[in-house]
Amino acid sequence: MTKPKIGLLPLYIELYDRALPEVRPRIDAFSSTIAFQLEKRGMDVVTAPVCRLEPEFAAAVSSFEQAACDAIVTLHLAYSPSLESARVLAQTKLPLIVLDTTPTYSYGPAQDPTELMFNHGIHGVQDMCNVLIRNSKRFQIEAGHWEKSDVLDRVAGWARGAAVAAAMRRARVGIIGSPFKGMGDFAVPTDDLRSTIGVETIACDPAVIRALVPEPDAPEVREEIDSDPNSFLSNGLDMEKRRETARACLAVRRWLAQENLSAFTMNFLETDKSSGLPTVPFLEASKAMSRGVGYAGEGDVLTAALVGALLSAFPDTTFTEMFCPDWAGNSIFLNHMGEMNVNLAVGKPLLRVMDFPWTDADDPVFAVGRFRGGEAVLVNLAPGPDNLSRGNGLARPTDRASSKSVPAGGRVSYTLVVAPVEMLYIKGKDNMGTLIHGWFRPEIPIAQFLEEYSRAGGTHHLALVYGDIADDIMRFGEIMGWRTSYLGKSGVL
Repeated sequence: MTKPKIGLLPLYIELYDRALPEVRPRIDAFSSTIAFQLEKRGMDVVTAPVCRLEPEFAAAVSSFEQAACDAIVTLHLAYSPSLESARVLAQTKLPLIVLDTTPTYSYGPAQDPTELMFNHGIHGVQDMCNVLIRNSKRFQIEAGHWEKSDVLDRVAGWARGAAVAAAMRRARVGIIGSPFKGMGDFAVPTDDLRSTIGVETIACDPAVIRALVPEPDAPEVREEIDSDPNSFLSNGLDMEKRRETARACLAVRRWLAQENLSAFTMNFLETDKSSGLPTVPFLEASKAMSRGVGYAGEGDVLTAALVGALLSAFPDTTFTEMFCPDWAGNSIFLNHMGEMNVNLAVGKPLLRVMDFPWTDADDPVFAVGRFRGGEAVLVNLAPGPDNLSRGNGLARPTDRASSKSVPAGGRVSYTLVVAPVEMLYIKGKDNMGTLIHGWFRPEIPIAQFLEEYSRAGGTHHLALVYGDIADDIMRFGEIMGWRTSYLGKSGVL
């Protein structure tokens, strides 16, 4: 997990420095206070000197770009003429978060009139935002008193969303094999993934992965096997199968590092003796997610990129699928063939040998466990047509549409489906102990939930993220310019 990195841009007017230089110490102190408060909320804050003139704004924004900030947070310390800053801000690719606040909480009839000098930045915000809109620059804005409201928490939420967006745009996803034949919901051409989001797809050459497979008697194979009891229960497994699984895990891990991949996906039907791997690396997919590397099954590059981006900010994230409705219990069963973020299991996951009849690869060892109970969010990124942002008759009352759902030149639009859920605590008998599994209950009845999910275009591959973070994930979708569909009792943001 990395901290969101923001550039804090303080705006001011040069006229005041010439006419009233004595007010600057208090102005500067307030800027420092806001920087400190954002750092307390988990932000990595890159500061800039107070900016007044266009060259100063240009230098500050350039420094934020060079520091690889995830977003810029603007702070009006007084009125600041918009034409000094707007051109620079409109040109940067960094997302903008406008913090509309003042140092003083009360400005009623009893207030000292001299406080006006320190508390009139709101009309500078209005000037700047109008000009940004006229220049087609998207921004987010949060208003409130910095100390007496949750405005800084909301700004921090946007920063977390911006960090996920930055990770999504720079995703590098490796694919072992090709996408599962006939699965159309997540199918997006790699050129479209690059042009609409920025995702780079790296195909795995069987000759390359074969060269990365260690010899059976290599010390690192033994070390991999010996380290498993630290994280897994593993009684009485066939040592040959454990060895072949460890070799496959290490080969994939080396390939991830060699290609600097943020995520990977694989098609188990294309892991055979000719693929370069001795067996299907299900266990490495599980271990990789526990280390913060994204994953999705069946050659799904889009969802793998999503899982990797979410993991960068929210380590308690996993790839999963909805498998079976429990109509009687008003819950839905989660499962997948052989992959889960093992950090999310109740207790230590159990290592098992999978009977693998699908190809001539050796039977793999994989980890099974039940997802722990608690608050969580289901997240799905659904491809749609290029006119999705204009509506196609499927929009729901809680949908949010962006006028820029499709970046220029793109042929695919996207909907981010966000659903707050409760992962269930299971007491008593559980017959699913040999599977990766868990049950969730959405905020709305499961029949309605399933209807709404498919109306929004939700695919059968998705991410599960633990925590009360639906707002942050909705903010991620807004920053990406996607349509966002919230499946819960009420809208957010």
